[in-house]
Amino acid sequence: MESIKRLPDSELEIMMIIWEAGQAVSSAYIMEKLAGEKSWANTTVLNFLSRLVDRGFLETSKQGRFNYYKALVGETEYLQKESKSFLERMHRSSLKSLVASLYDGDAISKADLEELKKYVDEVAK
Repeated sequence: MESIKRLPDSELEIMMIIWEAGQAVSSAYIMEKLAGEKSWANTTVLNFLSRLVDRGFLETSKQGRFNYYKALVGETEYLQKESKSFLERMHRSSLKSLVASLYDGDAISKADLEELKKYVDEVAK
């Protein structure tokens, strides 16, 4: 897939369920995973799944009476693209700006910064 489009939060939630499953799943499986978190009607979930198929994120196959949905875009691939886009849009590609914003907003701790420093030192070798 040459160009991955950004997903609305609702569709991303469904993709996260499918990625976590690691295999093709039915809409009933997705509804079960959403129970207690979302009060979406079956038709709403089916509409989201249909959009994800149309956008090339999922493929569908019929097994008996049920449609099963399988990811065509990997979680890592999507997260890499989305992270890069976020960094470019919100911080003008400045990692320092992103980290400063997270630290100043108390979203990350000094321990998190140390972990990041270790990671940077490892990959910079």
